[in-house]
Amino acid sequence: MKKPLIGMLAALLVAGTTALAGALPAQAATPEAPAAAPAAAAPAAAAASGADAAAVDTKAAPLAAVTFAGTVALSNCSGSLVRMPGSAASDPALVLSNGHCLESGMPGPGQVVLNQSSSRTFTLLSSTGGRLATLRATKVVYGAMTDTDVSIYQLNTSYSSIQSRYGIAPLTISAAHPTQGASIKVVSGYWKKIYSCSIDGFAYRLHEADWVFKDSVRYTSGCNVIGGTSGSPVVDANTGQVVAVNNTINESGESCTLDNPCEVDQSGRVTVHQGIGYAQETYGIPACFAAGNRFDLTLPGCTLPRP
Repeated sequence: MKKPLIGMLAALLVAGTTALAGALPAQAATPEAPAAAPAAAAPAAAAASGADAAAVDTKAAPLAAVTFAGTVALSNCSGSLVRMPGSAASDPALVLSNGHCLESGMPGPGQVVLNQSSSRTFTLLSSTGGRLATLRATKVVYGAMTDTDVSIYQLNTSYSSIQSRYGIAPLTISAAHPTQGASIKVVSGYWKKIYSCSIDGFAYRLHEADWVFKDSVRYTSGCNVIGGTSGSPVVDANTGQVVAVNNTINESGESCTLDNPCEVDQSGRVTVHQGIGYAQETYGIPACFAAGNRFDLTLPGCTLPRP
């Protein structure tokens, strides 16, 4: 978490912006154009008749290289258009990012944002990082920085509509725990940059200032994430599925301070890995969604923190 990856917490709280391992001030712009500016839609993909024809293709196919397809840029962070393993093409589309990227500011420890109205916009990217369209939220389905660092937005359109108009399918959130040693890609829609590294291991507890995250993914040194990469999907290069969401890095070697997360093991031993980034696992999210992408914290197997 930082300013720009969080910076000074007091400044963020006063400004009402976010930071942590990858957020930039909300007014920040990408080098190409302001991230919040409406994006001109590219020519629609070949027309398809009916929802079935435009359905999200979930059939097995040779895995393509990881690109920017399925990613989005926020005004201050990165994110991705995502589906659950059981989502249907006609379901309202969802966007995944960090809890510290919420437009309302960073949730405090123990605070959960649930079904909060939102009209936030997201720039949908092509496979090469070009601007395709502006997507708009109707609400924040869920947001928290307790145990995890996640925000989930519901959009005012469906997966099938997005795919038929722009040729972009959502990324699938894996329901399986990520694997140590797996090759991963951290795909930043904000910077239009893809980081490549591996999962070095998992932090039992990751402490950063007042926040504590559980079972965090630790990167190898190749994913030296910077400000603006917060909320980037962490994609398993072998499956093409989202296994985590990028959120922080230890910048200067300090211990357990803002922008300098530390690991705490089961015996309470503290370890610091300067220059190493982290992400929060997402495999537990699908259990919290019922048919129709209906979010329900009381579903069996849903372990996300409750209000």
